[in-house]
Amino acid sequence: MKNSLLLFCFFVLISCQTTPEKLLVQEEEIPSTEKRLIHPTLEEGRYNVAFLIMDGVYNTELTAPFDIFQHTIFRDSIKAMNVFLVANESDYVRTFEGIYIVPNFNYLEDSLPPIDILVVPSAEHHLDSDLEDEKMLNFIRKTSKNALYVMSHCDGAFVLAKSGILEGKESTTFPADVEAYRKMFPELTIHEDVLFVHDDKYITSAGGAKSFEASLYLCEVLYGKKVADQLANGLVIDWDLESLKYLKVD
Repeated sequence: MKNSLLLFCFFVLISCQTTPEKLLVQEEEIPSTEKRLIHPTLEEGRYNVAFLIMDGVYNTELTAPFDIFQHTIFRDSIKAMNVFLVANESDYVRTFEGIYIVPNFNYLEDSLPPIDILVVPSAEHHLDSDLEDEKMLNFIRKTSKNALYVMSHCDGAFVLAKSGILEGKESTTFPADVEAYRKMFPELTIHEDVLFVHDDKYITSAGGAKSFEASLYLCEVLYGKKVADQLANGLVIDWDLESLKYLKVD
């Protein structure tokens, strides 16, 4: 019995000593490439919906509208949506919460498909350094000219405003940042205490979990109440547009 116990302890000790080395070998064997872009197959006859992402993008403001719009492919007899991610790099983008995402297109290098709807989720530096990224701002300006809709969530409104495309338009942003938004862009008409504002082809939302509602709203505009209800039910979301506090600018 004593010999058996010693033998057991010996194997445990050896196992504990070798496990980290095995893990290290496994990590070193993971292949890497300089370019990881995965170009999607874009079905004809659909809206092309581009999500502008960058390091520090917030999970909810990205995944909420992405989920809603992607699920349009499961609805019958509508013009569904092709959803894809665009970034200023071809490598991984790290969300603020730590998820690594591979973009589909590098808007600085790739030939992009026509973009019908541009979605700008909030990101960590949308109130500071991202506002100095002229290449990104130029991409927004250029894309918005031909887009049917441009949508921002949370502080994504800051980059839309900085690009100049919200000039003469009414908008909103993350509730806690409304005052900063007003201070930075005093010439704009900015609303608070609303979930989203729709002015012309621009939809700006308060963000967070309410990004679902703003996205369902656009679907109701495009497809009607029945389809919006179906999309909401498919994601177990209580949806009643009439009960929401929002602003449609005529």
